[in-house]
Amino acid sequence: MGQFYVVTDCEFDGPTPGENSMLSFGSVAVSAGGSILGEFEAVLETLDGAASDPSTMSFWEKHPEAWAAATGNPEPAATVIGRFVDWVKSFQGKPIFAAHPVSLDGAWFDYYLRRYMKRPLFEGPWVSDRLFHHAPLCLMSMVAGSTGRDHWECDVENYPTRWLGEVEHTHRAIDDARGYANLLSFFIQNGRAVREF
Repeated sequence: MGQFYVVTDCEFDGPTPGENSMLSFGSVAVSAGGSILGEFEAVLETLDGAASDPSTMSFWEKHPEAWAAATGNPEPAATVIGRFVDWVKSFQGKPIFAAHPVSLDGAWFDYYLRRYMKRPLFEGPWVSDRLFHHAPLCLMSMVAGSTGRDHWECDVENYPTRWLGEVEHTHRAIDDARGYANLLSFFIQNGRAVREF
């Protein structure tokens, strides 16, 4: 069976998983050939004992529509994560987690998967029933490596809109995940030597 990618974007109320809470996330499954296979979106209840970060909340105050999308009708986190795992397993093939950047969104998923599924985001190849196969893919690093751009230039604000499938980056998790899924699809379908500065 082949591989596919689970491109994920999450929103949160602070910088530290556990001390703060993931509010929502969106994931888009992308085939190894760049086709969109499906989507998952959820809003989570905040963690017991966690607090919101004042500087992060000041960001949300500037984006009321995104805040409403990230907090409306939340479900228990355990329920959401369990459903997410079932969704990933519903596809044929070996899933690879992907995010932009993976160092941010990956840390949140590692925490939530450990807390609610007792399994980390990435496990070694000796674990036969691991959820994700291969190391997570950092889409920011992919763009830097494929284009020769400096790492700090690899930001959605600096990308041609066609790379993102003309999807606006709204800070609603599923919108941003769709844009990043289109980014991955574009680079898969257009080779690894794209040069646009």
